[in-house]
Amino acid sequence: MENIIVVINIVLAFILVVVVLLQRSEGGALGLGVSQDNFTSSRSVGTFLTKLTAIIASLFIICSIILVAINRDEIRKTQSVLELEEEKNLDLPQIPENNK
Repeated sequence: MENIIVVINIVLAFILVVVVLLQRSEGGALGLGVSQDNFTSSRSVGTFLTKLTAIIASLFIICSIILVAINRDEIRKTQSVLELEEEKNLDLPQIPENNK
């Protein structure tokens, strides 16, 4: 289940990048500069791409939140590297704290 959601999330990220790059460049943005003269109306295409971008971005965020919710228990169980090393070295002789 988790692998399927990860794949969906990657696909949504790729589609989101493509849709953002297809949008009309307005004053120094990173658009591809694709001419939209062959479309019926550039305003309707712009509105469609804007709505599509919002929908895909929303799906991407929802998918990311689902992934965090699934892995929440694994994240809580994770300890720092120092805590893991201390647990491994409990059976070794320890250096006394006061060296008098």
